[in-house]
Amino acid sequence: MLLFVRQPVMFQPCQILISFRRVGTSSLMLQCKKPNGNGKFRVERDTFGDLEVPADKLYGAQTMRSVLNFPVGSIGERMPKPVIQAMGILKKACAEVNKDFGMDAKIADAVSSACDGVISGEYYVKGHFPLVIWQTGSGTQTNMNANEVISNAAIKAMGGELGSKKPVHPNDHVNKSQSSNDTFPAALHISVALELNNRLLPAISTLRDSLMCKSLDFKDIIKIGRTHLMDAVPMTLGQEFSGYAQQLTNAVARIDACLPRVYELALGGTAVGTGLNAPKGFAEKVSARIAELTSLPFVTAPNFFEALAARDTMVEVHGVLNTIAVSLMKIANDIRFLGSGPRCGLGELKLPENEPGSSIMPGKVNPTQCESLTMICAQVMGNQVAVTVGGANGHFELNVFKPLIVSNVLRSIRLLADGSVNFSKNCVKGIEPNRERISKIMNESLMLVTALNPHIGYDKSAKIAKTAHENGTTLKEEAIKAGITEEQFKEWVDPKKMLGPK
Repeated sequence: MLLFVRQPVMFQPCQILISFRRVGTSSLMLQCKKPNGNGKFRVERDTFGDLEVPADKLYGAQTMRSVLNFPVGSIGERMPKPVIQAMGILKKACAEVNKDFGMDAKIADAVSSACDGVISGEYYVKGHFPLVIWQTGSGTQTNMNANEVISNAAIKAMGGELGSKKPVHPNDHVNKSQSSNDTFPAALHISVALELNNRLLPAISTLRDSLMCKSLDFKDIIKIGRTHLMDAVPMTLGQEFSGYAQQLTNAVARIDACLPRVYELALGGTAVGTGLNAPKGFAEKVSARIAELTSLPFVTAPNFFEALAARDTMVEVHGVLNTIAVSLMKIANDIRFLGSGPRCGLGELKLPENEPGSSIMPGKVNPTQCESLTMICAQVMGNQVAVTVGGANGHFELNVFKPLIVSNVLRSIRLLADGSVNFSKNCVKGIEPNRERISKIMNESLMLVTALNPHIGYDKSAKIAKTAHENGTTLKEEAIKAGITEEQFKEWVDPKKMLGPK
């Protein structure tokens, strides 16, 4: 198991000793010494001065300064891996396009190759991207983290000295024709697009298909419907499950509907949307190259000022995720209520028994997959608030809540995807109908009286139902007392004839 230690947070006080000392004239430094005494550092420089950086890391002074300035939370608060991988994709595309616009070919090729370690996730796993979500709201420090890692990786491959910025400079080469203000929103869109396509859509489709299979399996099982949690008219269990499947068919359609705006990239807008320091045609070529690298239809945003200043698309995306959470909450709750029992609940469904349910009650089994999924839905609904607040705080030419927004969107995607796969595999596929219980409940329902409405009217039908309820008798008994023959009752009150319009 790999353990990431984000300096200077002291996760294991007995293993890492932390002390501060100054390097040069003004910079406050962090020195981490492991018990074996083999801690090694190199000195890198940014516009604020010299800074010691762990010798085995590819990041530089600006990344280290952010580590010192934002010691927030534990390892779980790191910038999400998909964002970093997206940074690698866009930096690779930029290097290759900059080569077309005259960048030294050897440098461009070295930068492009260095990006592969970012795209694969190798550098993330090895701790070269230690920054947390809770940094500058523009994501500038993560952009520079990527620039420094890629620069040093390229320098190392070319036989240079780490931290020298020669022959590959993090700003002049890796960040050429770019700004944090257009790279981070582009990385945001790339990462979300990839996760929606590669993770959420397959997961939702899997659960939808499982529910549809159950709908077909249960198509001939007639049961009582319920409205307001009260007895209603008959339906089939298959019809009930078809509603769940349709909710997820709609979920897939909602994701597909928002994707065209996710595919719009801010790259080329640079600092405020004007495209300063980027050559004409750069934006379009970079978007086209990213589309090739990802096999997704990325395009240049139609308006850079919107693409930098607003995060409306991500608010829209999370609105879709929130809607999916609402759908899954309904589905999971229905299934656990229908499976309640086994003897003192509704008991219409037999849910898979996956693990013991109680430390004190022997033999108890609980609907844990339903509970897990509904908790996931609640978390996504909470994330919706954060994304909404973040999206509403775009001021003038830049939204500065981007790390908050992307981390919550990605977390919701991951939660919904994993939850859907688990629910399909460990719950839905193993559901069986309790036919005896379903039949008993249906035949005892007073709402079968609804079939009498066309024959004797609403008022007479209501009186039969109320009298049967008050006397504890059956509908048939009270109907015969009201003048309906046994043959008429048998013909009119037939659940099989109550499953659709006539």
